[in-house]
Amino acid sequence: MSLVTKQAPLFKEISVVGKEFKDVSLESYRGKWVVLFFYPLDFTFVCPTEITALSDAAPEFAKRNAQIVGVSTDSKFSHLAWINTPRTEGGLGEISYPLVADFTKKISEDYGVLLPEGMALRATFVIDPEGVVQFELIHALGIGRNVDEVLRSLDALQFVAKHGEVCPAGWTPGKDTMIPDPEKKKEFFKKNPAGHQS
Repeated sequence: MSLVTKQAPLFKEISVVGKEFKDVSLESYRGKWVVLFFYPLDFTFVCPTEITALSDAAPEFAKRNAQIVGVSTDSKFSHLAWINTPRTEGGLGEISYPLVADFTKKISEDYGVLLPEGMALRATFVIDPEGVVQFELIHALGIGRNVDEVLRSLDALQFVAKHGEVCPAGWTPGKDTMIPDPEKKKEFFKKNPAGHQS
């Protein structure tokens, strides 16, 4: 069952923040957007490409009042060892957001992403400032996330929340939106006779 439109399951768990162990609570981010992502395992292959790409894009998320939080079922010690491993050797180096150690697997289970093998699927959740899940994307382990698409989805969610208009296929900031009304929607289609924006 999807979590979209439901309150995000709360958690408070030990995490690596910078190079220190600290408790991270989802509730502490209330009032901000949260991009919560799950990945399978430390010291693997696709995972460091996603984690470092999200870290490098953290200033863009910060401009949007969004906090990134990463979660896997590894221990805090494994997270720290991976952060202490240089990127050139498949490590993370320094990253700019918390990595939560879901060692009990409860968070992954609460979000519906825990595999029988004991690791999480690749999953991305966008949670609004009131703590409601507005977006989720869950997929197989072999493909990495596209950070630009996560940002685009966040932009669209924020636009809809602020303006009450809806965003058509492939929407990016500055492109036409649509008024969700049977008559007023026609304005969009008059400007975009193909039915979408290219």
